[in-house]
This record gives sequence, structure tokens and C-alpha cells, in this order.
Amino acid sequence: MATIIGGIGTSHVPTIGLAYDKKRQNDPAWAPLFEGYKPVAKWLEEKKPDVLVFFYNDHANSFFFDCYPTFSIGVSPEFDMADEGAGRRPLPNIKGHAKLAEHVVNRLVNEEFDMAVFQDRPLDHGCNSPLALLWPHAPAWPGAILPIAINVLQHPLPTAARCYKLGQAVRRAIESYPEDLKVVVVGTGGLSHQIHGERTGFNDTDWDEEFLRLFVEHPDYLNGLTHADLIRLGGAESAEVIMWMAMRGALAGKIRCLHQNHYLATTTNMAVALYEPEAGQPQEPPLAHSNTQLLGVDEIPGTYAFDIGHSVKALGLNRFFWRHREPAFRELVRRDLEAAFDESGLGEEEKALVRSRDWLGLIRYGVSFFVLEKFARVQRMSNLEVYASMRGESLDAFLRTRRVPESA
Repeated sequence: MATIIGGIGTSHVPTIGLAYDKKRQNDPAWAPLFEGYKPVAKWLEEKKPDVLVFFYNDHANSFFFDCYPTFSIGVSPEFDMADEGAGRRPLPNIKGHAKLAEHVVNRLVNEEFDMAVFQDRPLDHGCNSPLALLWPHAPAWPGAILPIAINVLQHPLPTAARCYKLGQAVRRAIESYPEDLKVVVVGTGGLSHQIHGERTGFNDTDWDEEFLRLFVEHPDYLNGLTHADLIRLGGAESAEVIMWMAMRGALAGKIRCLHQNHYLATTTNMAVALYEPEAGQPQEPPLAHSNTQLLGVDEIPGTYAFDIGHSVKALGLNRFFWRHREPAFRELVRRDLEAAFDESGLGEEEKALVRSRDWLGLIRYGVSFFVLEKFARVQRMSNLEVYASMRGESLDAFLRTRRVPESA
């Protein structure tokens, strides 16, 4: 059974990553910041967690305001590091934990958290800025990451209380995961800062100290603060400490602070803190099925639920069909199917399914019909013909089973 062994609160200021990459760890201007992370890195080295669950926000690098989700979770087997305009940081990709992520998504949605699910989106400084200070990464990271992105850019933001409840639900999901895993939850953002408008440069380190005290002793008080309260107390962008509240919710009951440090150099009071839950907290029993809404679906003949496991497995193949929205790609498929395969990076089994137009095999493999139908249009096949093929019938035979065959 998976266990949450601790929590980390950390700023994610992009200049932390920049200073790290420029090897300024011993620079007098930066040493107080880097020294503050060393006890946390040492604790992680000793505890050897398998997974870090990161509550973070994307800074319009992998998501944009044409579709910016309130809560989203990454389920990829691996994550790249984002290029934020100055080139990709010199950090290796990091493993995801697709099975744990699928389990957590199932539990969260069953608890009525409407999570967006993402794959193949790189992690920006919301994750990678502090990550390099927490875990060694040469030649590879020692564990996996489960990223949960929270909107703290575009109002309305989720409330502090809602983020806390999200953390509680994540805890229940993790503790019901049947595999033995050691998990650390990380909340990012803050502390006091404002980086827009005439109030740019605002800080209040007294409030930051009070926030860190209340975070341990009275999280219920913090959950009652509005975004305007947080903005007034700590600056506009400090409202992102609601992501710390998600981490706090994931740490059941009473906690103790093992270490904390904050350092105000220019615009943001950069903080790091390490917490452990008090011993004896109850854990959720393992579940036979993480998505109770689908219990019994396997007993329905000829039915294949398109779930996250299939989505992760068949992402490249689904993307191949999805790209048939693009005129240039449609033309490439018509002209040179093998070249389209190579451009899409499909495996041999996937190529064989497409070449043979095995519509039912594609569905069983993990393709969503709603991208598959785009390929059918390029093949000059109607949806009805695809339906008939999946049933092993001719179009005429299928139509004879319809109430109004003449409508075809």
C-alpha cells in the first residue's frame, strides 16, 4: 500500500533555476537560498521516496488561456522540461508514474473533482525550478513525478479550502493504491510577492512567518482566507500559496515542521519547508477497483471503455488519427502512408492495425472512435461502414438491423 511519508513546501521562482544552472550556489547573493534546501535534499536522500506528487502551476508554457484548466493531472510515463523562451534547461527528462496517476485520477473523479488529464506536456519552472535542488539528476532522476497543475494565473482561482480538499482526496487516492510506494507531496509557490502593476515589489516577511506558523497549527484559518485577503497580505502573486494548501491537505491531521528557510533577495520571499505527518494517522484500505463507476463494464459484451490506461498506451496512435484534421497530414497519408507512420513514430503492431483497416482491433488496442472516424473519412468510408465492420457484417446487413435503414 502506498504511503505519504512527508511534505515539502517550496517556492518555484524561475531565477532559482537560472542561478542553479549558472552554478551560483556559493555566490554570497544566492548561498542563503541554496543552503536552505540542503536539509530537505538530505532528508529525501535518506528516505528515498519513489514518487514526488507536485502541486504546481504552469506559467502559460504548456497550457494557454484558450483552454486553461482549474485542476489537471499529468499521466505520461515521462515528462520533458519546457523551453520558456530562453532555451530548454539542461536537465534530463523525468519519469512519470502512469499507473499511480491513473489510479489517482479515477479516485479524484469518483470523488467529484473534475480533473483535466494531460500527456506529453513539458513541465515548466513551476516544477523544475525547485526540483533540481531537491533531487540529484545525473545521469537520471532517482524517482518519478506525478504533476498536478492548479490554476493560479487566471481568476477565478480555486479557493484555498478547495485546494485543501483536493489534497485530502489525493491522500485518500494514494493510500488506497495497492502497490508499496513511498510518496512525498510537494506544494509550490510564494511566498510574498507581486510582479505586476504599481505594487510590483511588494513583500511582507512578517506575514510570511505567520503563514508558515498557521500552515502547521491552524490550516483551517488559512482555508478561510479569500484570494483578496491573500493578495492584500502577501501581494497579488502570493495567492499561489493555495498550492501549499493542497499539499497540507494531503498530510493527514497534525504535522511537524522539520526544517524551514526563507530568503528575500529581490522580488519574492523564496521559501522551503519540510514536514512530516504525526505518527499513527489512519490509512485508507486498498480498493479492488479504483473507478467504481466502471465496475461490471467488462461483463458487457462487445464494449471497450476508453480509459486513461488505454489513452496512455495508444497516445501516438490516437494522435496519428487526430492529425487527420490537418490538410497537409491528410495528404501525406493519402500519398505515402509509410512516411506518415514514420513521422508519427508508430510501432509495428500499430502500423499493422492501420494497414489492415482493422477497425475493431484498433478499438481494442485503445483508440478512441472519435479520432478513428477522422481516418475513416480520409479512407472514403462512412461511420456506418465502420460500425458494420466492427460487427463483422456488410453494410447492408448492418442497415437491416436499423429502425429506419433509408436514413443512411
